[in-house]
Amino acid sequence: MSDAQTRPAAHSLVPADTTEDVRTRGAGVSRQVAVLPVGSFEQHGPFLPLATDTLVACAIAREIAAAHPVHLLPPVTISCSHEHAGWPGTVSISSVTLHAVIRDIAASLRRSGVDSLVLVNGHGGNYVLGNVVQESSARGERMALFPAPEDWEAARERAGVETSLLTDMHAGEIETSILLHAHPELIRPGYETSDFVADDRRHLLTLGMSAYTDSGVIGRPSLGSAEKGKRLLASLADSFGAYVSLLTSADDSVPGSGDARE
Repeated sequence: MSDAQTRPAAHSLVPADTTEDVRTRGAGVSRQVAVLPVGSFEQHGPFLPLATDTLVACAIAREIAAAHPVHLLPPVTISCSHEHAGWPGTVSISSVTLHAVIRDIAASLRRSGVDSLVLVNGHGGNYVLGNVVQESSARGERMALFPAPEDWEAARERAGVETSLLTDMHAGEIETSILLHAHPELIRPGYETSDFVADDRRHLLTLGMSAYTDSGVIGRPSLGSAEKGKRLLASLADSFGAYVSLLTSADDSVPGSGDARE
């Protein structure tokens, strides 16, 4: 039997809702909010799968859907991974294409009565998603990008992640922890000895990742644990509550903007 036949498949990436499930959930809320995981298909060193960012985005989105009445969508699995082109297996689409895909999905949702969309981004190189949200909001459409850096920082602190967000750039402590919790069967041996730090990456967009790492790793995956992954996801689900409040409110004020963070 081949390795491909014996290797476990990733699960729970596609929602199992029926149309009646969506109808029932929508009847109980003032505004429907859809959640779209956006991942990538790119190298994550020798121990994490090419689909890591998609798996992470889906894990976050599933945690959100378990805690909030949202319409969970299947993921976008290939995005803007041009900085990883130096490694076999990486596949990219253009930022223009990704922009168009998101806009088409949002328009289709609005036609079916779902007027709010949150993009759960699992790949830091999807810079264009910020532009999509800005442009959509300027047109009066309800859209948000999650998690924000502040959401990640709160999750990092709550989970006891030791690596800073600057250092934990790719295939590091956070991604390894989430996969150890959500998909441990997909992690290969080697993350325990693959730490590599490159905090000064000012020419990343010009030179790509290969100028800063031979292995494809920038971060400290050896510090990852399933318990940290569980806590990261729980914190992000809690943070998402503010996004639901904002997108379903009658006005555009920021919920809790005058409150001190506990």
